[in-house]
Amino acid sequence: MSELKANNPRIEIHFCTGCKWHLRAGWMSQELFNTFGPDIGELALIPGPSGTFKVVVNGELVFDRKVEGRFPEMKEVKQLVRNQIAPDLKLGHSDTPVLSASNNQTCVDCNKD
Repeated sequence: MSELKANNPRIEIHFCTGCKWHLRAGWMSQELFNTFGPDIGELALIPGPSGTFKVVVNGELVFDRKVEGRFPEMKEVKQLVRNQIAPDLKLGHSDTPVLSASNNQTCVDCNKD
């Protein structure tokens, strides 16, 4: 990945231990490593206070569950991370727009509501 914007980017996933969100955080870190590979300098899982689920890239908050009122979709996290560390990188099917549960759009894959 020669398109990297920052050398050895650090990605942090902050999660609530009381809510047992470590499994979700661990899964997301695996998915990020599968997508961005060894070009990631560090993937950190950081236990946090009650209700915390945040994604931080190179010190910049890119997603906060409390602000958004929901968990991020995995492809959304990949897009947010990509935008920070490799803006020109194509993510294939993960580049399609994220559909939230609240918007009533047609499914891109099957063209159904």
